[in-house]
Amino acid sequence: MRKLIAFDDDTLDKLKQLARDRMATFQELADEAFADLLKKHGIPIDLKDALKKSAGLSKAGTARKTGSKTGRTPS
Repeated sequence: MRKLIAFDDDTLDKLKQLARDRMATFQELADEAFADLLKKHGIPIDLKDALKKSAGLSKAGTARKTGSKTGRTPS
């Protein structure tokens, strides 16, 4: 799916230069930027990330306390 995003001239020039410096395409820069944004907000990027997050949530919900019923720690 294609979408248009508008940049001011200075920002576009800097992005083009960054792409040249890293020997990457503008699309690769955009993919990296959006992946970082989604990760920052805790949104899974792909199925693998979604499964990891789901497994982590279910593990945390079923975790048990380890220790005695008296609440004392072993010496």
